[in-house]
Amino acid sequence: MDLKTGLNSPVIADHLPTLASPAAVMTFTTPTSFPSPGLCLNTTKKIPLPGKIEEVRATGWLDLMKASSPTRKRQTKDAICDTQSDDLDLQYRNWTVNYPSALTSFEEISDLAGNKRLALFLDYDGTLSPIVDNPENALMSDEMRAAVRHVASLFPTAIISGRSRDKVFDFVNLNELYYAGSHGMDIMGPVRKTTDSNGVECIRSTDAHGKEVNLFQPASEFLPMITEVYEKLGESVKDIDGARMEDNKFCVSVHYRNVAEDDYKKVFHRVSAVLEDYPCLRLTHGRKVFEVRPVIDWNKGKAVEFLLESLGLNESEDVLPIYVGDDRTDEDAFKVLKASNRGFGILVSSIPKESDAFYSLRDPAEVMEFLRMLAAWKEQST
Repeated sequence: MDLKTGLNSPVIADHLPTLASPAAVMTFTTPTSFPSPGLCLNTTKKIPLPGKIEEVRATGWLDLMKASSPTRKRQTKDAICDTQSDDLDLQYRNWTVNYPSALTSFEEISDLAGNKRLALFLDYDGTLSPIVDNPENALMSDEMRAAVRHVASLFPTAIISGRSRDKVFDFVNLNELYYAGSHGMDIMGPVRKTTDSNGVECIRSTDAHGKEVNLFQPASEFLPMITEVYEKLGESVKDIDGARMEDNKFCVSVHYRNVAEDDYKKVFHRVSAVLEDYPCLRLTHGRKVFEVRPVIDWNKGKAVEFLLESLGLNESEDVLPIYVGDDRTDEDAFKVLKASNRGFGILVSSIPKESDAFYSLRDPAEVMEFLRMLAAWKEQST
């Protein structure tokens, strides 16, 4: 598969700053204390920057916060707004020349699949459920659940989410799937097919229905630190109207979707101030959310590789992995599939964005239609 590299239409380029550099991958151990200095290679305690430099950094983050989730289009009779809407639609149509719709390109996708075995990976928020003001209300519809259940009966299927694994399971509530929470730092997957662990240690366990599974948690030694930071961050932003904390077990999310734009800078300064004492943690940015994660070389792309290996599909040439996601954290998975040149990503977005995905879908409704088309194609081809 030849993946495209050019992009000629207007895009939103939301490059991701971080506050620390990644370190080596850790294997699972029982958490008993905070990570030792050896677990945070290449990290040093953050030294406060000179005033002007610090202000430049804060301004960069502020611009990113404002651009991270464009305002929804609203019904209006105002001619100016109509013109702007038409311009956005034109930009989107131009963008899909480089990122064609997975629906209109489905015949091409089915030709690529041929007789290959498909492996399907799905983000949750913004992909299977709509983005909502209150993260606790991000419920998937019964129709979407039925579509996911159907494809999971035909292909190996996994949900890879920034949410905690338990939380995303409660939302999806399907035992036919594999689940990776905390951006892949908490994976419940199949018992590994190979005896070579490649340095990856897992815990053998059983799921709620007694099925034997492996648990892989590469950041387990960070749990006490994450708990401590969650409490400090909660205390730090509690007086900012609209700020909402979320404990995702191996990462902490600070949502500012309902925060007044004038308070964005305050949110950033409060969060970054807390993290100054934690060089083993880094700050990343998603859709109207700050996420605090351990500094380890592990992400959604690594989770895809891990699950493919666990399923015995990693070294097989007759496998076509497909990853569907909407967020910057999903780009790590898109990059892995693009680099291997044997699978592809599908970006869920209603606005133009730079991406390592190959195809696009506009919203969760189109995701559901794509899943139904995949299932129908599989059943017809067999």
